[in-house]
Amino acid sequence: MKKSQAADDDDEDLNDTNYDEFNGYAGSLFSSGPYEKDDEEADAIYAALDKRMDERRKERREQREKEEIEKYRMERPKIQQQFSDLKRKLAEVTEEEWLSIPEVGDARNKRQRNPRYEKLTPVPDSFFAKHLQTGENHTSVDPRQTQFGGLNTPYPGGLNTPYPGGMTPGLMTPGTGELDMRKIGQARNTLMDMRLSQVSDSVSGQTVVDPKGYLTDLNSMIPTHGGDINDIKKARLLLKSVRETNPHHPPAWIASARLEEVTGKLQVARNLIMKGTEMCPKSEDVWLEAARLQPGDTAKAVVAQAVRHLPQSVRIYIRAAELETDIRAKKRVLRKALEHVPNSVRLWKAAVELEEPEDARIMLSRAVECCPTSVEDAEECDKAGSVATCQAVMRAVIGIGIEEEDRKHTWMEDADSCVAHNALECARAIYAYALQVFPSKKSVWLRAAYFEKNHGTRESLEALLQRAVAHCPKAEVLWLMGAKSKWLAGDVPAARSILALAFQANPNSEEIWLAAVKLESENNEYERARRLLAKARSSAPTARVFMKSVKLEWVLGNIAAAQELCEEALKHYEDFPKLWMMKGQIEEQEELMEKAREAYNQGLKKCPHSTPLWLLLSRLEEKVGQLTRARAILEKSRLKNPKNPGLWLESVRLEYRAGLKNIANTLMAKALQECPNSGVLWSEAIFLEARPQRKTKSVDALKKCEHDPHVLLAVAKLFWSERKITKAREWFHRTVKIDSDLGDAWAFFYKFELQHGTEEQREEVRRRCESCGAPCPRTSRTGRGRLGRSLCWWQPTSGTPSDCPVRWGVVLGAARGGVCGREGWGEGP
Repeated sequence: MKKSQAADDDDEDLNDTNYDEFNGYAGSLFSSGPYEKDDEEADAIYAALDKRMDERRKERREQREKEEIEKYRMERPKIQQQFSDLKRKLAEVTEEEWLSIPEVGDARNKRQRNPRYEKLTPVPDSFFAKHLQTGENHTSVDPRQTQFGGLNTPYPGGLNTPYPGGMTPGLMTPGTGELDMRKIGQARNTLMDMRLSQVSDSVSGQTVVDPKGYLTDLNSMIPTHGGDINDIKKARLLLKSVRETNPHHPPAWIASARLEEVTGKLQVARNLIMKGTEMCPKSEDVWLEAARLQPGDTAKAVVAQAVRHLPQSVRIYIRAAELETDIRAKKRVLRKALEHVPNSVRLWKAAVELEEPEDARIMLSRAVECCPTSVEDAEECDKAGSVATCQAVMRAVIGIGIEEEDRKHTWMEDADSCVAHNALECARAIYAYALQVFPSKKSVWLRAAYFEKNHGTRESLEALLQRAVAHCPKAEVLWLMGAKSKWLAGDVPAARSILALAFQANPNSEEIWLAAVKLESENNEYERARRLLAKARSSAPTARVFMKSVKLEWVLGNIAAAQELCEEALKHYEDFPKLWMMKGQIEEQEELMEKAREAYNQGLKKCPHSTPLWLLLSRLEEKVGQLTRARAILEKSRLKNPKNPGLWLESVRLEYRAGLKNIANTLMAKALQECPNSGVLWSEAIFLEARPQRKTKSVDALKKCEHDPHVLLAVAKLFWSERKITKAREWFHRTVKIDSDLGDAWAFFYKFELQHGTEEQREEVRRRCESCGAPCPRTSRTGRGRLGRSLCWWQPTSGTPSDCPVRWGVVLGAARGGVCGREGWGEGP
């Protein structure tokens, strides 16, 4: 025992080189001592301390390791990270571009792709002829054949046995026992020449193909086994010639794809048929063949492309439904198909078969409505001028197969469909029948009235409205339409009588009171209008009635009466911002700036979210030279009303009017960050740029606000300034088509035609503006527009009916008077 303990002591390396100041010797100095309980407790304590310290340093250690890894990845990125930007761009690849990516080619080297062919030695025809006779199979030449000149036996005559007639000449060989292979090859070439001559024009040299018999003839040329290689090559060549001669001929692409499919080259067939879809995008057969050749998911993508090119193709929708495996997906496809082709019996039948009995019954009733019925016959009679027949047919079939609760909705849709098909008498018959069934429905009377207004005569409209108010006396809009029709016709007394009857049916109606006031004021009957407003204030004292009363006195120059009415109105309606605006404008007109400022401030206390009030107060301060105060007011307004384009626009224009273009540009950048989809801000931003940068800015504006009328108007003015007359006119047409209520657009459009258009074009703009009832310029929905309604825009008109619905004189004056000035209207050409 002592020897072993001494040996262990000798094994310990206590050299100085094995000593560490912190850890001591590599080996434990006390390893030979007894391990007692207090040693175990000490080790546990130390282990707990080490664990605790490790947890405290864990976050910093992990953070440091993470930073080191990130630094390493930045210095040495993975292959995946190097191509990450390119992978993101894959999201922009369209389905057509993806399908047009070529297949991966053969990556083998030239020697592997083109191995040396096995050398074959040709044999004479007599060798094949002899073995055709004998029916034997040999893999080598008999030595006797060389000895006796090619005969099988030494007997002359070349017989197989000494008994003649054992193998008589028959169908296999000629009577001489010989087969002339050269003549067979010549015969085959002659046959092919004959076939080629049948499909070629000997005069012009162009290929002439019979589309009907072509595929049938091709079937006889497609080999049934892999032995006729030459025929396959010749068929492929012939089809290539057809495709090149007439690339838009669908049967050529289909036949080429099927040929490659039969020969086993499926990928080539797929590539060919996809090329065919590009050359013949309107061919159902080509798309269906492409869907047949492609695998499952790719076939769905092909069918989706086909639907985009042929949205009315029933066969393609049926194929799309067949490709779906889930019943719900099939239903979804068929319902989408029925939205585009609602009159297809085949689609309805397929959709009904997938439904449960209860749902199938509902779909069948809808199918009866949508599928071709006598409605089409009625439309044909309408177009042929047989009005009585058309109406009789509609009355007979309109109620067939329609549930009672669906009648109104279905009939209104049918009437709209007839109008879209220009079958106006059919639509009139539907409305007449619907009004018989629903005589008390205001919505049906309104639809019929608008139909007569757009497509009928004034007499038919007035007759319909008389019947309408008899059945729906509480419908104010019907009374007002009748009065307006009489007024536009110049029959003011008749309009007054209609409004009088409307008063009896609706004694306290605000709309009828204001319509009567408008009728009298537009015809210069101001005393009548004043008396009507006084009665209205006593019987129906609404905020609008008070506003119209103040407006009438203000326009007529009775400032004191207007102020008195305004004070009285504010006692009842202090939260109506237009009253505060009018009070301030009246004071401002009288040069009482302090009172105007006080009116605006009081209004903002009651109506802090009224943008026009903020703008009026700001412009008042700007007018008196307090630019700093005006700027502070606008900043305060933006805090109370965030993301308000009108306030941002006024802030930008304030700095621009002050000559601080850099500050204006900075504010515009902030405005576009807060309101990135505001068309009025983008339209202003275009003309804040220098001329070379305006086109780029307009492109950015169109990306953000593609269908905003203010942006379209700015682009039109931009083309106008560049003297691109045709493009400018086209963009003006787009603007007024998208928003016919934008008065600025009509004013600019008319000014443009005054400079560059003909008399007919100017008259067309005027006619369209009057027909749509556009508001005055500077009174539209822009930030400035609502403030422009000061006294100069409310002056009495001539009173003629043509001036009343649209203040065309104001539009004309704005166009001739330079509406293209800088103040918020863009820079003129």
